[in-house]
Amino acid sequence: MTYETILCELRNGILLITLNRPERLNAWTYQMGRELHHAIEAGNQDEAVLAMVLTGSGRGFCAGADIVDLFKAQSEGDRNEATETERPGNWVELVRGSKPMVAAVNGAAIGVGLTQILPFDYIIGGPTAKFSARFIKMGLVPELASSYFIAARTGFGQANRLMLTGETIDSHRALQIGLIDESVETEAELVERGLELAELMGDNPQKALRMVKSLVTQNLAETDLKKIQHRELTALHACYESPEHKEAIDAFINKRAPDFKAARSSGPG
Repeated sequence: MTYETILCELRNGILLITLNRPERLNAWTYQMGRELHHAIEAGNQDEAVLAMVLTGSGRGFCAGADIVDLFKAQSEGDRNEATETERPGNWVELVRGSKPMVAAVNGAAIGVGLTQILPFDYIIGGPTAKFSARFIKMGLVPELASSYFIAARTGFGQANRLMLTGETIDSHRALQIGLIDESVETEAELVERGLELAELMGDNPQKALRMVKSLVTQNLAETDLKKIQHRELTALHACYESPEHKEAIDAFINKRAPDFKAARSSGPG
């Protein structure tokens, strides 16, 4: 697939995906959504890809949905681009079922620019990053399960404040309330830090990584401890049989660095 709204580059096993509509501050369109889905799905199928980082080109990360291309057409009753065949698939399901994903946010992450990264495993804000769930300003409600993820990240009161005021906050404030996980002082550090964190995650056994993500997704809102433990035990038994787990044991016993890639190619799992 040829991409027109994103760029993809493999760096030392990390797939760097860059939103690439800088003249529109990388405003989101259905086409961008489809291309992101395709790139992530392809990365998940590519053995050379261990993890992924998402960032934006130019001075903005993603300024939200493109009002001209999306909202204006919808408000006028033109559903051509919004047909089911052109809509992207289930974004949250894709991200939570994916290899590790890190967001490196440069500039504005507004509306869907913010909500699309909330299910990511780690979010890093740059010095010019701005965040806003400003759906209320457009007479809308949050999407992509963001009413859940914002509350999970920030807590009840801060989530209500963000969504009910539609205010825009900087990286410092976002980090303070837990909306993001880390901030860097310079733009030069941002992508490199994202790649570093993604590599630290992706260098681990891939089967277990996906299982951990599944457990976090399922258990975050689970109140039944028996169900939580049952899911963990089921995943553990599957991990015990994986080539990567056996490689980790052998490497430990023989005091050598594990080769998980070789282990994955040696057998099922």
